[in-house]
Amino acid sequence: MRTTSRKVLAELKLVAQPEMISTAKRTATALGSLVGFSLEDIDELNIAVAQACDSAIVAGREAWGDDATLKLTFWSTDRGLEVEVQAVQPRAVQPKAAQLPAARPAVPAVVRDEAFERMAHEMIRCFVDDFRPALGPHRVRFKLVKYLLG
Repeated sequence: MRTTSRKVLAELKLVAQPEMISTAKRTATALGSLVGFSLEDIDELNIAVAQACDSAIVAGREAWGDDATLKLTFWSTDRGLEVEVQAVQPRAVQPKAAQLPAARPAVPAVVRDEAFERMAHEMIRCFVDDFRPALGPHRVRFKLVKYLLG
């Protein structure tokens, strides 16, 4: 997976909501085209990015509630495109928060279905050349790599 040449193409920070997945897909389409992917490769990349975003949103909301952020980083390499999809913990509340109520309302629990999660990860693997999930109490990250053919 390591390459000799790796260049950041874009970094997106989005509200971790399903409505934002289309923005991630549009970015993946543009950058996939930029590095020279075929239309079929771009479609496959979009499916994988959409599923990784959905999984990150669910895991991020489970860990941190509705305030989680979705962060995507795209790199071009001499072999293709790397995409890292993360759910990021909300920043600590700034001094302005003194105006907020002392007790924060409870975040509704997100139901986690491990069988569905495994199936989602397997689906991502079908569309990219390398996929590495990293899920933990303080980390939600998915790394996808799609290689150029030829």
